[in-house]
Amino acid sequence: MNFAAFDLNLLRVFDAMMRERSVTRTGEQIGLSQPAVSAALQRLRDLLDDRLFVRVGNDMVPTPRAEMLAPGVRDALESLERLLASERRFDPSRLERTFTLMGADFFGTLFIPRLMRTLNDHSRGIKLRFLDSAVGDFERLLKDDAIDMALEREFPTPEHVSYRGLFHSPFKIVIRADHPAVADLGPGETLSLDALCALDWAIRSVDGSMTGWTDTALETLGRKRRVVLAVPTFHAVVATVKTSHLASAIPVQFANAVGVPEGLRVLDIPLDGPMPELRLYWHTRRTRDPAHSWLRDVVFDHCAVFRDA
Repeated sequence: MNFAAFDLNLLRVFDAMMRERSVTRTGEQIGLSQPAVSAALQRLRDLLDDRLFVRVGNDMVPTPRAEMLAPGVRDALESLERLLASERRFDPSRLERTFTLMGADFFGTLFIPRLMRTLNDHSRGIKLRFLDSAVGDFERLLKDDAIDMALEREFPTPEHVSYRGLFHSPFKIVIRADHPAVADLGPGETLSLDALCALDWAIRSVDGSMTGWTDTALETLGRKRRVVLAVPTFHAVVATVKTSHLASAIPVQFANAVGVPEGLRVLDIPLDGPMPELRLYWHTRRTRDPAHSWLRDVVFDHCAVFRDA
């Protein structure tokens, strides 16, 4: 192969295909039409004498040769991006890039609309994808460059994952406003421990487990509650609570936003619980990426409203 005549844009196509596993999504990611991506992929196949990606169901699965090449190609592209970025002052109005964020579903309601308006004010070339936490392990997705950032609660992280604290998000009880268990509660009052344990509960659980921190806290007191429903999103929790006899505990920011409109009472939890911190996570290789750094600052600034909850 004559490297002097090699088109480096083909490496961008290869790198995007490793992430997206789809010709269509690759084109959307890097701004090429589907025929252009297919043509680039065919040129790569001819140059490297390997199919590189084979169709399995709806996905284009990399061959062993592609898997071997992928880390080196990613490192080379990142080095080139850093080199070029250091030579010019970052201007968000000139940015054309698709960012992928991941987090709990309530971010999609309370946060993403405002963030998208700000991004569009800076550049119409910015595209945003938001994936639900249920998609999978955010550390692996960051490592694979499948996502740019994750908005998640605090976790122990390896050295290759960086983070910045966004806000604290304690939980509140939500329950139907006309539920018999709260009929005699005045403003500012909450459930007794006996009343809490007598209720049936719904929880948000991305892995299907039927316990949460409330159960751990109750166990230390020799008490337990009855969890009868686990669903993967907070929206599903609220939709169920407002039409059933169930109660739930959800982040205070979401509880304050949906409580009254959905006909719910929002109550303190009569337990000493954690004040979990929501964090913004990213791979350390992106720390000095100017566009990535700019978006991290925008995300942090937009979370200020949650810090006042």
